[in-house]
Amino acid sequence: MSLFLSIAVLASTPQATQRNDQPIQAVTPQMNANFTTFDQLADTLSTRVQTGTLLFSKGDCLAVRIFTQSAYTHVAMIVMRNGEPVVYDSMNGTGVRCLTLKNYLNTQRPATIHVFQPQAAFNQRMTAQYERFLDKKLGTPYSIKHHLTGNRAQGVHCAEYAVDALAACNLMKANAPSKVSPASLVTGIVQSERYIPSITFALERPPRAVEKPSGWCHQLWIDTKNCTSTCCIKLRGWVLCQ
Repeated sequence: MSLFLSIAVLASTPQATQRNDQPIQAVTPQMNANFTTFDQLADTLSTRVQTGTLLFSKGDCLAVRIFTQSAYTHVAMIVMRNGEPVVYDSMNGTGVRCLTLKNYLNTQRPATIHVFQPQAAFNQRMTAQYERFLDKKLGTPYSIKHHLTGNRAQGVHCAEYAVDALAACNLMKANAPSKVSPASLVTGIVQSERYIPSITFALERPPRAVEKPSGWCHQLWIDTKNCTSTCCIKLRGWVLCQ
């Protein structure tokens, strides 16, 4: 399956294209070492992002990994609003949505998050165009099937939503937006020198509440319940990407 991305940089060479969809293997600072809680990590990240920041996930979703032939499973976009970051993305089962940064990160657990920053800060005009497009698409259903055909559909997947938003503010464009994958988008934004890798951090699964057994039979029930729940959550992440 070919997942080639053709991205044209809107600069002095508008005909230049990028056809290598292999992810960029960049060495980026790790962010986890100094944080003991999820809230601390999320609060610190909120001070290190800006309008235009892209968040790429490497999660459990086998469906996307197989479909796109890549470890990157998702991409989301940040907008600063009243000094606080909000995150736009298109998620399976939900469609296009807007969440606070902390709530968004919570939906991605467990995953490794790769943060990419724009090479140059968005100016006022770009910011307005970017936000206008992102808001206009809120509520659009999620769809991935048209990724294979390259045709537009009623729904939109995460990378398609992202590259369309970048095109809306005249930063980049794709010849076939619906065929863009998170991995090919990473390659395009870095090799075109429009984005640089910033930080990488791992989000762990939320800790399970500890239930104290009243006896061996109760302990057996707790172990069985926890094992079943863990398997269901894992399968849901692999297959449904939720």
